[in-house]
Amino acid sequence: MGGAEDGGAEIFFIDAITALKNKNINQHVIINNRNKNRVKKICDLRVPFNTASFNKFFKWPTKKIINETIKEFKPDIIHYWMGRASSFLVHGKHINVGWHSGYRGVERFRKCDYHIVLTSDLKNHIVKQGIDSEYIYELPIYTKANKLKTINRSDFGTPNDKPLLLSLSRLHPVKGIDILLDAMIKIPDAYLWIAGSGPLEDELKLQSTKLGLDNRVKFLGWREDKEILMATADICVFPSRNDAFGAVTIESWAAKKTTVACKSPGPLGIISHRQDGMLVQIDDVEEFAESVNEIINNKKLAKYLANNGYKKFQKDYTEEVFVRNILAIYTNILAIKE
Repeated sequence: MGGAEDGGAEIFFIDAITALKNKNINQHVIINNRNKNRVKKICDLRVPFNTASFNKFFKWPTKKIINETIKEFKPDIIHYWMGRASSFLVHGKHINVGWHSGYRGVERFRKCDYHIVLTSDLKNHIVKQGIDSEYIYELPIYTKANKLKTINRSDFGTPNDKPLLLSLSRLHPVKGIDILLDAMIKIPDAYLWIAGSGPLEDELKLQSTKLGLDNRVKFLGWREDKEILMATADICVFPSRNDAFGAVTIESWAAKKTTVACKSPGPLGIISHRQDGMLVQIDDVEEFAESVNEIINNKKLAKYLANNGYKKFQKDYTEEVFVRNILAIYTNILAIKE
């Protein structure tokens, strides 16, 4: 993992390592030394690891660490988690696999032997850029069943008898939080928790103030307890304009919550409208508000969607399913090599 920042893909990097460790898969991790929190998490997992700078302008120190690790660990497969890591690719007897987490260019991945993507739409995206479909595998992420107790809403100035919406997201233009705030004007009975940080934080807080929402919209900042926030909320809201998957959707299902999401590629690929969630047009404030209000006012529908979402989570997005699928991919590419 070459990136230093925290986001959905970076968080799942830890989850993937955890899942493989739980199956006693022998692994060695190399991570960016600037993210001290991630270093601590890997250390706590008791998985062997090294840290490196992943400085794209001064590559040889990181490549030296990678080469030394290869010499000692003798891996069958090196899994490069996203573009920055792939730009430090080292050839050898092992197989190089690149992990694509979003709709980006593929130049840094071109030397990889195989590619893993989250969805079929993302597969199509990289095929259009010249990656042979024969060398691409689809592998969605996973989450755990959320059986946590709720926290006290009053800790964040939120009454217990009002509908509570939750947004788990970076505060970035692509995530559509500005549209969500506009929609809150039309959802007068609800409160909203926004858990995340990012470049638009000040701008979004100013928008909330101008809209007169400060009493009902709570900016919680970056949180490490997203599961307990999801357990506490009533509805998960996901207004992203462009998202390759959207982990919050399956996290919502795992907590038996209803999701209202925009039709960006990720949610559109996994949510069945009015079966296990609600899908609305991107940037449509009116439709987003109407969908949330319908869920608030129709308890039967809300329960139906949440129950179906939980069933889909159990079928396709558990740790057990993920491990089975990723080991099948690893086994297949190793068999091809032989």
